[in-house]
Amino acid sequence: MMFQITQESLNRLKRFRKNKRAFWSLVVLVAAYLLSLTSPWTVNDEPLYLKYNGKSYFPAFVRYSEQDFGGNYQTEADYGKLFAVVRECEEDAAEGFTRAGGCPEIWAVMPPIAHDPLKADLTEEGTPPFAPSARHWLGTDSNGRDVLARLIHGFRICISFSLLLTVLGTFLGIVIGGIQGYLGKFWDTGMQRFIEIWSSLPMLYVVILIGSIYGRSFWLLILIMAAFNWISLSYYMRAEFLKLRGMTYVQSAKVLGLGHRHIFFKEILPNAMTPVVTLFPFTLIGGIGSLTSLDFLGFGLQPPTPSWGELMSQGLNNLYAPWISVSTVAALFITLLLTTFVGEGVRDAMDPKSGDRYV
Repeated sequence: MMFQITQESLNRLKRFRKNKRAFWSLVVLVAAYLLSLTSPWTVNDEPLYLKYNGKSYFPAFVRYSEQDFGGNYQTEADYGKLFAVVRECEEDAAEGFTRAGGCPEIWAVMPPIAHDPLKADLTEEGTPPFAPSARHWLGTDSNGRDVLARLIHGFRICISFSLLLTVLGTFLGIVIGGIQGYLGKFWDTGMQRFIEIWSSLPMLYVVILIGSIYGRSFWLLILIMAAFNWISLSYYMRAEFLKLRGMTYVQSAKVLGLGHRHIFFKEILPNAMTPVVTLFPFTLIGGIGSLTSLDFLGFGLQPPTPSWGELMSQGLNNLYAPWISVSTVAALFITLLLTTFVGEGVRDAMDPKSGDRYV
């Protein structure tokens, strides 16, 4: 039995691999997400390495205070201000005004995108939002924060949120739907009535109500949305378990005296995973869309957390600055499109009749 399952899985993997569009979409998504996980260090205004007066520092990884660089306070060092002070000292020295003690010796290795998504850059003339330039490739938002930096950090948060939400919702859907289908009878009927009542609750109002009481946070949003995200999958798992529990090999396992836990997890569940694998990418899309929608409406993550929905809201409020909305919509469109390609590839790979569809 195990050899047949393994061989079938290998065949499905080969069919997915033959779908070039789905395979490379998955590669791009995974690579982009892995790169975004480094954004707290690679998309930041803190140097990766700093040499100050002969001493080495690693500000992107270790927190230093102003006193470490000759300041008077123990607050976190402002490296932009530190660089400005050194430049001003060097300019004064070039003009013949030498300061006591001379200018500090400083050398730094900056991140590839040296902008903090939470800090405003108001050094340019006029008022934000600022148009794209050599300093800000995609411009700034209405608060002067770099749009590219917020897009990258927002991508990391959005995908992480959706992945956690999908995994948690999938787990609940498998367990609840599997219990319904495995037990059947009045257990199935009673749980199904409860699910129908639970699914009738308006999720948006629940998010607003609980958020107004306990505040908005990443984990609270996941818990609230996961409480509703499992419902659709539970229907499929219930149907699979109802079908498989009557199969000959399951009845044979019962006759042999195998326990319910063994039958549930070892005999039925491995053969009931088709809906889980097929729906996973599309559930991921739903999580991305849900968080973006909540942030757009102002009921999502707490500002100033980088968020695509918040950027779209700024784009709507600043139509004279199209770079905000265009870049955000483009990023969201590409992400959803690639995820859809992956979902279609997985769906075709799970269909035994699609083996010769791609060459």
